[in-house]
Amino acid sequence: MNESGGERLRSLDVCSGAGGLTLGLERAGFDPVIVLDNRDVACETLRLNRPQWDVHETDLLSFDPSEHTQTYDVDLLSAGLPRVKATASVNRRDSDAETRLLEATMLLLHGVQPRAVLLENVPHLVTRPEYQPLRDHIAEELDHLGYRHRWFVLNAADFGVPQVRLQGIMVAFKGDALDAFLEPAPTVEHHRTVGEALGPSMQARGWPEADRWARQANEPARTLVGGSWNRGGGDLGPKGTKAAWARMGIDGGTVADAVPDASFVWDPALGRKGMPALTVEQAAILQSFPADWTFAGRKTARYRQIGHASPPPVGHALGAAIAAALRA
Repeated sequence: MNESGGERLRSLDVCSGAGGLTLGLERAGFDPVIVLDNRDVACETLRLNRPQWDVHETDLLSFDPSEHTQTYDVDLLSAGLPRVKATASVNRRDSDAETRLLEATMLLLHGVQPRAVLLENVPHLVTRPEYQPLRDHIAEELDHLGYRHRWFVLNAADFGVPQVRLQGIMVAFKGDALDAFLEPAPTVEHHRTVGEALGPSMQARGWPEADRWARQANEPARTLVGGSWNRGGGDLGPKGTKAAWARMGIDGGTVADAVPDASFVWDPALGRKGMPALTVEQAAILQSFPADWTFAGRKTARYRQIGHASPPPVGHALGAAIAAALRA
C-alpha cells in the first residue's frame, strides 16, 4: 500500500541520475521494475540507497525492453532526461546526445506501452517556440500510440524546495485518463529561504555568524546546476548566478569540504575569501534530498549528481497526481 492507501503501482525509470525523481515517485506509490542510467557513479548512488531496486548501468539508446519483459505494461514510464537544446533537430544524424535520448524515450513507448508517461526537462522545452519541432515530434509519437498529453511548468519552490527551479513537465496517458489528471497544486504558502534551509548546518561547527548570515540569506536559492561532467571542479553556476549567491554572502565559485568553523570571519567585502562556500551536503538540502540519501564518488561527482537531479518533493507531487488519474 502507498501513503494514500491505494495499491502500489509499477514504473520504469530511465535517465535516473542520483534518483531524485524516482525517490519522489516511490513516495507517491510507484515501485520501479528497472532503474536505468548510463553513469557508473549515479548507479552506485542508486544501489547504495535502494539495494532492492534493479539498477541497470546502460545507455538508453541500447536498452531493449524485449530482453526485460518486466517492463511491459508498467503503470508509468518516467524520464528525467538531460537538458535538451533547441538547436538540435529531430531525426538528424548530427542532432545532439540529449535530443537522441528524448527520441529513444519515445521509441521505448512502442515496446513498453505504459499506462502513463512523465518527462521532466528544461522549462523552455514547454514554453519556447524554438522547441516546437521537438514538441511536434513528441506529439506525433504519442498520438500514434494512443496517448493524450499535456505540457506545463512547475516551480520547485512551490513544493517546499528552498530553490527557484523551473521544470518543464510533460505527462501523457493512454485513453481518457488525462481527463482525470490535475496538475499538482503548490504545497506551501511560503517559499523557504536559503537561510531557513541551511541555517542549522551553518551552525554545526560553532560559526558565530551563522544566525546573522541566515537572516541575510532571506530568499530561495537560484537554480542549482551540476555543470558539465567534462570540465573542472564544481561551482554554483554562471557569472550572474555567482553574483546572486554573493549577495547572500556565499562564494559560488567552488564547493566546500566543510561548513565554517568558529574561527571563520565572514566579511563579504573581502570577496571570496570572506564568504563561506556551500558543501555537497548543503547542496543536497537545497534539492530537498533526505538527510540519509548517500551520494557516491568524490566531491565534484557528488555535487554534479545533486545539481542535475530533480528535487524529490516535485517528483512526489507529480507521482501523486498521476496515480490519482490512473486510479480514477
